[in-house]
Amino acid sequence: MSEEEQAEAAEAADAGDEASEDAESETEESTDGIQNGDFVRLDYTVRTATEGDEEGRVVDTTRKEVAEEAGIDDDEYDFSPRTVVVGEGHVFDSVDEDLLGKAVGDGNTVVVPAAEAFGEFDPDDVRTVSAEKIPEDDRYPGAQVTIDGEQGYVETVIGGRSRVDFNHPLAGDDLEYEYEILGVVDDEEEQAAGLLGMYLQEAPEVRIEVETVEQEVPVTVETDEETGEVDKETETEEVERRTLYIEATPMMQMNQQWMFSKQQIAQDIMGRLDLDRVVVEEVIDGSGGMMGGMGGMMGGMGGGMGGEDIEEALDDVDMDDVDVDADELVEELEDAEE
Repeated sequence: MSEEEQAEAAEAADAGDEASEDAESETEESTDGIQNGDFVRLDYTVRTATEGDEEGRVVDTTRKEVAEEAGIDDDEYDFSPRTVVVGEGHVFDSVDEDLLGKAVGDGNTVVVPAAEAFGEFDPDDVRTVSAEKIPEDDRYPGAQVTIDGEQGYVETVIGGRSRVDFNHPLAGDDLEYEYEILGVVDDEEEQAAGLLGMYLQEAPEVRIEVETVEQEVPVTVETDEETGEVDKETETEEVERRTLYIEATPMMQMNQQWMFSKQQIAQDIMGRLDLDRVVVEEVIDGSGGMMGGMGGMMGGMGGGMGGEDIEEALDDVDMDDVDVDADELVEELEDAEE
């Protein structure tokens, strides 16, 4: 090999070593910082994309001062930071990707194209319908209506006909998602409260308790060698159950997403935090004192008794078997009042 060829080979080897080092460096960087599956607490503001010198319209924010400046006044809205799980679709895909590798204190503004946000505007979704399908009180431009199961906004009402836009109000708009990472959430109770806050726009009081319970488990006693039949018995063993207790708030009980999706929400939280069940506690206080109870149970507990269940249970009671001494009962009540 000539000296020139030896020099070229050496340069190629050096270039290969540098490429290998760069690749290793990139791999190390990709595993540093925030990763998919991490719980992070975000402060953010979402606006429609800026056009020229005009700032976009505020769509959503965790900052009360931003909402007030934008003329959004909602006393019932919780403007505190949100906890999301990176890579789980809790934010737009482009924001999820931008969070990877970031650290606490980092922030950015990500442009989310309309197709990824709320879809492109479809002129075919602006349709003429009979005004009779719209409640009389909603027959004005801008009214939100539901027709044949679809939500839309009234554009015009002329005579017996109405033009209704069934596109999402933000269809066709690019968005700007400005965020700051306030922290990584490692505490399980904070994670549970954060997930509930994401679903319900508020974070109720929660606690996780580990309880030891007894359960029957089958055990093999012996197997018949001729027939292959297995003789089994059961024995009692103690197991630990992880339970999430949620204190229901009045706002939570009126939240439509919770009312219609609480089973799915509970299953999601149980899967992420390795819980065995979720118990929702309803607390009623006032002049009559405080009553604590379980407003609902999920995670295999089957729920509470409804009105029909109670009626069926009462139907099964033979009142002839109920022994009640009326005089004795009255005396006990009088004593209790004293």
